[in-house]
Amino acid sequence: MDAAGKEEISVEDEAVDKNVFRDCTKIAFYRRQKQQLLKKSTYRAVLDTVTTGQDSTRFQIVHEATKIPLMAEIYGIERNIFRLKINEEMPLKPRYEVPDVLTSKPSTVRLISCSGDSGNVVLADEKGDLKCHITAKPFKVDLVSGEEVVMSINSLSQLYFEHLQVPQKQRATKENQSASVDTAKENEDDLGLWEEKFGNFVDVKANGPASIGLDFSLHGFEHLYGIPQHAESHQLKNTSDGDAYRLYNLDVYGYKIHDKMGIYGSIPYLLAHKLGKTVGIFWLNASETLVEINTEPAVEYTLTQVGPAAAKQKIRCRTDVHWMSESGIIDVFLLAGPTPSDVFRQYSQLTGTQAMPPLFSLGYHQCRWNYEDEQDVKAVDAGFDEHDIPYDVMWLDIEHTEGKRYFTWDKKRFPNPKRMQELLRSKKRKLVVISDPHIKTDPDYSVYAKAKEQGFFVKTREGADFEGICWPGLSSYLDFTNPKVREWYAGLFAFSAYQGSTDILFIWNDMNEPSVFRGPEQTMQKNAVHHGNWEHRELHNIYGFYQQMATAEGLIQRSKGKERPFVLTRSFFAGSQKYGAVWTGDNTADWSYLKISIPMLLTLSITGISFCGADVGGFIGNPEAELLVRWYQAGAYQPFFRGHATMNTKRREPWLFGEEHTQLIREAIRERYTLLPYWYSLFYHAHVASQPVMRPLWVEFPDDLQTFGVEDEYMLGSALLVHPVTEPKATEVDVFLPGSDEVWYDSKTFAHWEGGRTVKIPVALDTIPVFQRGGTVVPIKTTVGKSTGWMTHSPYGLRVALSTKGSAVGELYLDDGHSFQYLHQKQFLHRKFSFCSSVLNNSCADKRGHYPSKCVVEQILVLGLGKEPSSVTTHSSDGKDQPVAFTYCAQASTLRLEKLSLDIGADWEVHIM
Repeated sequence: MDAAGKEEISVEDEAVDKNVFRDCTKIAFYRRQKQQLLKKSTYRAVLDTVTTGQDSTRFQIVHEATKIPLMAEIYGIERNIFRLKINEEMPLKPRYEVPDVLTSKPSTVRLISCSGDSGNVVLADEKGDLKCHITAKPFKVDLVSGEEVVMSINSLSQLYFEHLQVPQKQRATKENQSASVDTAKENEDDLGLWEEKFGNFVDVKANGPASIGLDFSLHGFEHLYGIPQHAESHQLKNTSDGDAYRLYNLDVYGYKIHDKMGIYGSIPYLLAHKLGKTVGIFWLNASETLVEINTEPAVEYTLTQVGPAAAKQKIRCRTDVHWMSESGIIDVFLLAGPTPSDVFRQYSQLTGTQAMPPLFSLGYHQCRWNYEDEQDVKAVDAGFDEHDIPYDVMWLDIEHTEGKRYFTWDKKRFPNPKRMQELLRSKKRKLVVISDPHIKTDPDYSVYAKAKEQGFFVKTREGADFEGICWPGLSSYLDFTNPKVREWYAGLFAFSAYQGSTDILFIWNDMNEPSVFRGPEQTMQKNAVHHGNWEHRELHNIYGFYQQMATAEGLIQRSKGKERPFVLTRSFFAGSQKYGAVWTGDNTADWSYLKISIPMLLTLSITGISFCGADVGGFIGNPEAELLVRWYQAGAYQPFFRGHATMNTKRREPWLFGEEHTQLIREAIRERYTLLPYWYSLFYHAHVASQPVMRPLWVEFPDDLQTFGVEDEYMLGSALLVHPVTEPKATEVDVFLPGSDEVWYDSKTFAHWEGGRTVKIPVALDTIPVFQRGGTVVPIKTTVGKSTGWMTHSPYGLRVALSTKGSAVGELYLDDGHSFQYLHQKQFLHRKFSFCSSVLNNSCADKRGHYPSKCVVEQILVLGLGKEPSSVTTHSSDGKDQPVAFTYCAQASTLRLEKLSLDIGADWEVHIM
């Protein structure tokens, strides 16, 4: 590592420095908006300008003081979505509108103008279920569902729009350089209109101030969720002045928890939930964005204080959300639900669903910065086999390259990368290597030379290649916003271009906020220039999204379109779910970071990114053995499961903490592999039906008020409730089991509880509190191999947990685990299991799919069976009945069937008499 790199590591090893990162009070557009809004200036809609076209309804909005018009457009979109766009009517030049996030042009529905009085216009979709009431003065839009006003836009008159101006130097003349102008210049500087100072950095703004803002009032709602990424609670908190949630992608090493500062990714999308209704707001803007939240609780007050007929009226609670962005236009989607599942579908209709991952990526991943050389890789790989711990993927960080030059190998440490990959292949395992967006400034480095020659780097405002310091030292940054750069970058993953790579090599995109050491807030200057002459400020939050997009496309092209990619990214935006996985970045080996990982992952999950995880053990520092065990137990039940550590930590492979702890980690990882059929089926549902894999309780129990604030436990799909142990030396945990008409079964002891209560569960270090919900069937693998590849043909088991009514349902999705054949050739199996009237039935859930599986169901466990059966028989589709030996435990009310041989892909029944 060069001197610059060493210096940066020593800087990073300290706690988060608030002098490096800005709070809201140091952000000029925030100060300007707050100052201007105190003046209570308003807009009015000019209703005689309303025109309704095939796609949208357009009308002018005019500022009451300046008389400058804006143009508003309202679109109706299929499945209960409205879109509102507000832009300058005649901007000096086009303002940035975020491309590439929406999967296609949304399918619009024609809005019908209903009768309104002279100060109102009412727009409705063809069904008439949803209406937009537009009030002229002051301008306001109400979203009405049935007879209920669900959401009001601009009811607080916080619409704010800074118009593009002629550059300052063209306006200035020598004649007006007076003292009064100097004073005005000082005020201008303080408001950051044309220049904004932070530390030693000066941000020169070619277009002057261009920020926007708008408020939304959510009626009857006090529970809001979303807008990742923050190391904060799952339920969004009220903000105060200077304490807004910040959406600005930043490389924050050892980020502070319970803080609203922006970290690695930004999804400007939130959900609001109350009994009987869920809605969403998706603010499509990629510039720096701040979100203020204020909840006004429900109150009762007396309408009249005199006489015996004094009446009380209840005022519903209301939450106001104020969005502010540095630039761009107002482009917001209102997702009208009405259920959580509806909102998930509406959002994925706009931004896409979670990519279907290759099966291996749902196994365990082993990483550190850095595995030293090929011998180190070989020894660690052998250690997993020696200690009988399954794993699927070995990872290599930046030290595997030749001087931090991506797409190369250090010739001394990794002289024969193909041989190393063949070793992993022989164990049916994979390799992931890192590829960051910064490219070492070195004319002899072919990637740099070719990108330089073709003008593929981000530019400075003067037109030179932007240069900044990162791991290789002086670096230039690929401009992934340019489609030609993405196409070229995708080509770098071809086997002919990436020497030493094979088809078991996959990619990790890191540092792509982008991270720029010694830059303002350790990122790129906002006035750097991208493709299309757009400033970095316009699109900062989408930069990493574009790198992951290009990487995923490169891996698909490498296989000639046949194989699914796997790409992990640190920086992300709305829609990143289409391209792979995300993790929570540089966390710390501390109990508080284990605890905060749960709400962080829940928030990612409900905002589209189901494939998410946190570094097991904590990236920074050295976890004690107990913490490491607890983190493995938690990680085994979270979607992306990777152990990772920074370079100056002690080695922490799972077998280095004594046999007792090795055994506990082994058990947690093996339980992950046992549940892989369930995990894979959940990811299929995320992919085709937009349902999160990891779900907060309120999603699964939307009518149970007690679930709305729970964030220390969660559901995996609809069947499993997980409550990780996140406190040291815990001997019991309080687990809330929702649903008064539900029954819950301990996944290990099979003890059961009625729902709608909190139960105290005793825990030892070997306890992972996991409960199966009554009424569900969970498919498992009955044997665990060295990796997922060893388990392709291993038998299945079914865990059938009966509801209070003695029934259960579940599913299994199965395909080859790696190709796109499930999509193009319908090569998949989708089976449905149902238990009713003492008969377990296996039937086809999707007749379009066909996949030749040799697997059998060899074991069935039925939980909650009240009495011992007299006989059990299987009935196959060819009419044959076969008696089955069984074991019944009266104490636990469990029936166990073993040594079965039931074809997973055929129809059959099990009759319990």
